[in-house]
Amino acid sequence: MEFNFLGRAFKGDKVIWCIFIALCIISLLEVFSATSTIAYRQHSHWAPILRHAAFLLIGFALVMFLQRVPSKYFSVLLLGIPLSAVLLVITMFMGQDVNGAQRWLGIGAFTIQPSEFAKISAIGFVSFFLSKMKPDNEGWIFKTLIIGIGALCLLIAPENLSTACLLFGVCFMLMFIGQVSLRKLGLIAFVGLAAVAILLGSLTLLPDSFAKEYLPGRLATWKNRIERHSGEDKEMRNADGTIAYKITDDNYQVSHAKIAIANGGIIGLPGSGVERDFLPQAYSDFIFAIILEETGLLGGLFVLLLYVALMFRCGVLASKCEKKFPRYLILGSALILTIQALANMAVAVNLIPVTGQPLPLVSRGGTSTIITCAYFGIILACSSRLNDSDHEDVDESIANIDFEPYVKDTEEQ
Repeated sequence: MEFNFLGRAFKGDKVIWCIFIALCIISLLEVFSATSTIAYRQHSHWAPILRHAAFLLIGFALVMFLQRVPSKYFSVLLLGIPLSAVLLVITMFMGQDVNGAQRWLGIGAFTIQPSEFAKISAIGFVSFFLSKMKPDNEGWIFKTLIIGIGALCLLIAPENLSTACLLFGVCFMLMFIGQVSLRKLGLIAFVGLAAVAILLGSLTLLPDSFAKEYLPGRLATWKNRIERHSGEDKEMRNADGTIAYKITDDNYQVSHAKIAIANGGIIGLPGSGVERDFLPQAYSDFIFAIILEETGLLGGLFVLLLYVALMFRCGVLASKCEKKFPRYLILGSALILTIQALANMAVAVNLIPVTGQPLPLVSRGGTSTIITCAYFGIILACSSRLNDSDHEDVDESIANIDFEPYVKDTEEQ
């Protein structure tokens, strides 16, 4: 009886459920430990973790709801594209500045991060149009995808370049999986890589005095981060080759992340980490460094394997799904979660410059936590009845949208 009740309550793939619950437990433990500085400022030991637990509870309720929704109804994410664009524009002019970035929009007593809504809307947008793609309409669908995703990324980039690159990269991979013409994808890849190379090259070559005086704040920040990351080894050594490492304002985050990793060793220091009191954003951008300090290399590998298992399992589920729309939703959701997790981990171990990407579902957050739960809800919904009639492909849902007039107009042009 109890097993039947659990089976009815928890729909979808059980492996995905196990990964989701494991990440939630890790999140509660690590955020509770890593928010010591917030607890000190607020004079409350429990306030930070209770806030995070509340968002996780809201996210869990969202997963419980979404897992029962037939996948055809996720086509409503299309409406998120114009809504996200409007919110991003408003944020540019009226957003709240936090840590030098204007990424949050205040609504009453709450703040939201429009880029998170843009990301999940983009996954639904690309999945929808890829499910509609046929040989005779690939041209206009490709143009629609590039225009829609390109516009969102351009709106996100000024204040959050790493998120814009992450989103475009995931959508690009999803189009590759959707068998968009390699010639078209190759052209976009060439243009994108050339633009990134020109931007990075320009930022690297510009003098610091010029950057501080004439470049917008975020461009100057990107320049500093790139220079700090690429020139760090040189700064760590004297002329005679001896190591002379000094912690400064420029390398403060990276230095304390390295100390945290070194302290952890193989098995870690459970509940006894010290870098949580020194490392900025220990509960968000650098939470993986705290995980490595308190659980060691073994704990870090376990967290990494959870995300790898998520991607692998979603690939298996997608291969069993005959319907195109839910298949792309599964893959898109898994890709954006896994790649964001890898980016966060790479920053913590100093493989790439600081990006500001949280560890999905583990880092402390509001909007990001709830939207991450929504990804899991979508995956579970699409996996609950992979080829069931209730999960008809979007071609036969959303009231059978007629694209023929648009296709004809496009062909005539």
